[in-house]
Amino acid sequence: MSFTTPPRPLDVTAVFPRLTPLARTATRLHPRPGSPSRQDSSVGGPLLWPADQPWPYCEGPHVRPAGAALSPDDVRLLRRNQAAAADRERRDPRAPAATPEELAAERRIMAGRPWPEGPIAMLPVAQLYVRDIPLLRPPGQSEADLLQVLWCPFDHPAHPRTALFWRSAADVTDVLDAPPEPPVVQYSGYLPEPCLLAPEQVTEFPHFMELSKELQQQLRDWSRWQAAGPALDSSYEVAPEELYMDMLSISPGWKVGGWTRWGLTDPVPRLCPECGTEADPLLTIATTGWDHSSESWAPEEEQANPTPLLPGAPPANFTLLNIARGYDLQLHICPVSPDHPHIELIQ
Repeated sequence: MSFTTPPRPLDVTAVFPRLTPLARTATRLHPRPGSPSRQDSSVGGPLLWPADQPWPYCEGPHVRPAGAALSPDDVRLLRRNQAAAADRERRDPRAPAATPEELAAERRIMAGRPWPEGPIAMLPVAQLYVRDIPLLRPPGQSEADLLQVLWCPFDHPAHPRTALFWRSAADVTDVLDAPPEPPVVQYSGYLPEPCLLAPEQVTEFPHFMELSKELQQQLRDWSRWQAAGPALDSSYEVAPEELYMDMLSISPGWKVGGWTRWGLTDPVPRLCPECGTEADPLLTIATTGWDHSSESWAPEEEQANPTPLLPGAPPANFTLLNIARGYDLQLHICPVSPDHPHIELIQ
């Protein structure tokens, strides 16, 4: 499995040379549903977790959802039944929307689970091997070659709380076979669908709001864009800076590194709370792979042969996550030490 980002419609550095030194490489992860193993880089897959290391738990608080409390297995069964119903409809439009077994399972699930007391086991979100993502480097002098990201599937206070673990894969000789799971999740969108990854490197430039005032003024000047020639999309004439933001600066979806996305808020300092060093973008956990404004970044392979989605899922919502009603959770780390706390940013 591989995915290819289409070439950008124009070379933005040829039109605005002052952007050249600001270029950064990001690794788009392109998660797609699959059956990852512990030896794979993945989203929502099993982790290469040492049997002698305690599994992380979240102490809370854990706010009870308004509807029925569902377990991870409940969510998985509902998704399987949705997929089966969609497959039946594709084969026979007159087929029943649900079988008696599926209806019985839904009634049982919607009755809800008992509300848990005490700490809750965290869920695997991502496992990333440096061999697959060479730009993934642990902070400080660590020689770790594996990053594992887990979260508590409850809002703390507005999105799941994450935990990062760096390790050397070769040191894990006795693997935890059956890690614990939380008895319930606050929302089904906090349980990632197991996905394999197809890493791809792309070039990014800073968000428009992180550029100097002078560069911002240049990007707003339509006459300066004329040097791009026939590749220029005239529909952006009224607001040419949106051409930069939509097609030329920051790639959408899951990624490692690159530049920070903004939009929900203006840029704010990302300083390590331990030492004050500026934190680096590590991982973007995205609700979708792209949206209507960033469709130009959709891989060529998806345009030719789209990956099937569950009915009702937003476009490019391959992981079935829904973070803060459709936003992205960006993790930043201190470059000084892996022991310093990371920063969580919703945008």
